[in-house]
Amino acid sequence: MAEYKLEVTTGDMTNAGTFDYIYATLIGTEGKSERTVLNNPGVDFQTGMTGIYTVKSSLSLGKLLLVKVEKDQFFLLPEDEWYCSKIVVTTPEGDAILFPCYRWISRGELLELRGGRAMKVFEEDHPLLTDHREKELIVRRSLYQWAIPDQRLPHRSHFKNTSELPAELSFSLSKSMEMQYTKTIIDAELMFKGLFGSTEQWENMEDIKKIFGSKRTTMSDYVAEHWKEDDFFGYQFLNAVNPNVIKRCSVLPSNFPVTEQMVKPFLEKGSSLKREMEKGNILLCDFKRMDGMPVKGNNDEPLHATPGLCLFYMNPENKLMPIAIQLHQKPSKENPIFLPSDLETDWLLAKMFIKNADLMEHQAVYHFMSTHLLAEVFTVATLRSFPVIHPLYKLLVPHVRHTLQINTLARKSIFGPEGILSTSSLGLEGMTGLLRRAVSELTYSSLCLPENIAARGLQSIPNFYYRDDGLKLWNIINSFVKAIVEYYYPSDREVRKDTELQGWICEIFTHGFLGNKASGFPASFNTVKEVIKFITMVIFTVTAQHAAVNNGQFDYNSWAPNGTLLLHKPPPTTKGQSSMETILETLPNVGETVRFAAMVWILSDKYTDVILLGTYPEERFDEPAPKQAIKKFQAELSSLSEAITARNLQLEVPYIYMNPTQIENSVTI
Repeated sequence: MAEYKLEVTTGDMTNAGTFDYIYATLIGTEGKSERTVLNNPGVDFQTGMTGIYTVKSSLSLGKLLLVKVEKDQFFLLPEDEWYCSKIVVTTPEGDAILFPCYRWISRGELLELRGGRAMKVFEEDHPLLTDHREKELIVRRSLYQWAIPDQRLPHRSHFKNTSELPAELSFSLSKSMEMQYTKTIIDAELMFKGLFGSTEQWENMEDIKKIFGSKRTTMSDYVAEHWKEDDFFGYQFLNAVNPNVIKRCSVLPSNFPVTEQMVKPFLEKGSSLKREMEKGNILLCDFKRMDGMPVKGNNDEPLHATPGLCLFYMNPENKLMPIAIQLHQKPSKENPIFLPSDLETDWLLAKMFIKNADLMEHQAVYHFMSTHLLAEVFTVATLRSFPVIHPLYKLLVPHVRHTLQINTLARKSIFGPEGILSTSSLGLEGMTGLLRRAVSELTYSSLCLPENIAARGLQSIPNFYYRDDGLKLWNIINSFVKAIVEYYYPSDREVRKDTELQGWICEIFTHGFLGNKASGFPASFNTVKEVIKFITMVIFTVTAQHAAVNNGQFDYNSWAPNGTLLLHKPPPTTKGQSSMETILETLPNVGETVRFAAMVWILSDKYTDVILLGTYPEERFDEPAPKQAIKKFQAELSSLSEAITARNLQLEVPYIYMNPTQIENSVTI
């Protein structure tokens, strides 16, 4: 008689336990055990519990291949799904084998779990496991399908409502309740103050500070006090929510006729624009991608989007100062170049229109498309292409948590006909056009931070904390990915042999990057080095990059004068005609302002079930090497976090968004 010890762990989330009968059958190379009910004296399978059970077999089962788990009704109790985290089986020979599960199991469901070391498809050495692997992928490809609502945008999952999602990919009960509570608090406060839906214009700036009494941050207060200052305006293009557009300017665009005489008063005494360009101190933001996009109508009058250009100077005090702004691409008398020496309100308006363009491009391109939409492509491809025993499934699955749910919600509440982005100056049609143009221009190198920074010429710009922290994170992630990938792929030959890996990158190339060879994205892998780089990009995109463009939204954009999706009045075409009243009339009305502020509150809020970068509560790897790589990864992230925290103590405006303690393991909000 052979005895097998089973340690069965129930998840620690709300309602993870069950009162139903749980049965286990062990299947090995030499046969299978009897179907055995797992039952100890007292209550079994409660939240967070690990129960120890014995399964007997008349003979040794040989090499253990599968654990079959079943859930049947206990008397007349109603259905209660059970979340099984893992089962560890100790064989009569003393080997402890991990069988990860990490999914909800329904009554009457039969689940077969694979255990042991991660296996690539060409390593399978038993017909039963080969068959099991093939059947698993057939089920996965049926469950996770591609939808193509727009041929010019990355494809998405076919799920239309969050209720259709598998339970393990859905928000936890605690997160759903917290988000609903936050929304209720926001709505109640706005209704009580009479702000919700108001079409009144703001009468003064001080009233905007009173939108939310229950939600303020140190940074949002700082923004409200300093938004007019040129050095703070410049700082934000390096370290606020959109550090993705600014680049070094060595030659002025032909459609931006800034002269030496115009900007000489704002440069170091005795210097010139040409000399500062040669020194690398002149930077440019150019929103030409927005040029020609349709705009939203407002009471039968079109709104205005300004595909402007803004020139910056890094002065001797290492402050980035705006020195010239042109609000449209084509120079003309009605499109003057605004300067810091102009009327204060003229200059403020010019900066507000630049920030309006920046924020629309940020939301559509650098936030929604470059993190959320790509994260969904990575998620669907991973769930369709890899069985759970594949090493890259084990590596990547922590980075796809909740992505399908948040994107399914966002398609209605953020980027749908009634979504918040449809109320921007561009409107839904213009924002969609902006997305399509950005996708057609998307390159692989733009998603790889070291290449991105180099292409923009920003390697040595001072006080660029997004770059400093981001490059360190990129290197830490790259080192971790390298350790995992090289352990499982000791040679390029193994990369080429892995048909599941090749299927994964082919799906991403086809459905994410629309088969655009000119983009530089790989359609297949030939070397281990290529795999390491691509997976580094994937993990960086869905963790650090998403945090950089998402987490500071309330801090910087809850104060509408500093950045808003909507401006009502047209941009100035002549100088000297504006006033503070003009600025108030240009801002969104009360109801529009509070709706935008409510959105960035929800998107920037913290929820209790956050899983931070480097945290792996699900035990999926059974080999010592990847476990050691995870420990090293966590230690390096902790060291970086300490360094960032120490640096921030010396800064008037701390940069926190790339601190590992602020970065989730996946796109979940």
